[in-house]
Amino acid sequence: MIIRTPKRLHLGLIDPTGSLGRRFGSIGVALENGYELKVLPGERLEIRAKGEDRETIERAVERMNFAFGTGRGYIVEVRKSIPRHIGLGSTTQLSLAVGTAIARLNRINVPIEKLAEVLGRGKNSGAGIYAFSNGGFVVDGGVKDRLPPLILRENFPDEWAFLLVIPEVKPGLDEEEEKPIMGKTFGDVNVAMEISYRVLLGLLPALKERNIKAFGEHLSAVQRLVGRHFSGFQGGEFREDVRLILDWLSENTYGAGQSSWGPTVYGLILNSEFQKLSIEINDYLKEHGLKARVELGLPRNRGAEIVGENAFLERLIKEATK
Repeated sequence: MIIRTPKRLHLGLIDPTGSLGRRFGSIGVALENGYELKVLPGERLEIRAKGEDRETIERAVERMNFAFGTGRGYIVEVRKSIPRHIGLGSTTQLSLAVGTAIARLNRINVPIEKLAEVLGRGKNSGAGIYAFSNGGFVVDGGVKDRLPPLILRENFPDEWAFLLVIPEVKPGLDEEEEKPIMGKTFGDVNVAMEISYRVLLGLLPALKERNIKAFGEHLSAVQRLVGRHFSGFQGGEFREDVRLILDWLSENTYGAGQSSWGPTVYGLILNSEFQKLSIEINDYLKEHGLKARVELGLPRNRGAEIVGENAFLERLIKEATK
């Protein structure tokens, strides 16, 4: 079978202080062009992937086998990938893709929340999990004793998009590097209250009304507030090495921010504006001696899709190869 996932743009964490008994609470949106995997039964585990993708796949296979006894006989081929540690949710999307494929091949029917827990996802944020399962704009209810619950999912307007700029600088923190930070409480409860207010009476009404100007203004404000929570760990509201690019995005798009630990930064735009703005941002990057990749981030209002699924036939093939 073939599985195609979204990639996830992280729009912020609400409350790392845990003042109400729940920590974080994440906001995200699913974008097109994530992973594409081909997964088949095999005599042994055969991974056709590069770098950290290989480690993530092997870990997902082992976790599924430990939880469900699904074995290690799979051929997993990564046909298309999300670059690692740039703020687009690569680890969660790949892990869930592998876990979903193994579950389907073995006729195991479990909710995405259970699958995510087995695969070790959702310890701090549910945005990537619910982008994978549902697509669109998602908000989760924060971590308490287990996976953060999905509290809102809304279609993102098709005519809106994101101007993604991925600078050639140090990658964002990986899961091991962020553990000492995310494992403790920090931040400012007053900032958390302001973020909540902006989300409830700013972002969400603007999204419902399809008001890109208002949505962008609140998005920028939320991003600056989220940056205050994390300023002690990244040298300010945003990373210093993306500040010049964010300055341009703030002036030339409807709203701008940094996805997760970066270095990916983004500006909210109309899809029709991309060609013009991509030329202008590339000129700006060249003028300031900055190297970066510029991409169009198209919203994806559906979750991961499975193509060519036929569990019964593939099970027969697996038996025949023994």
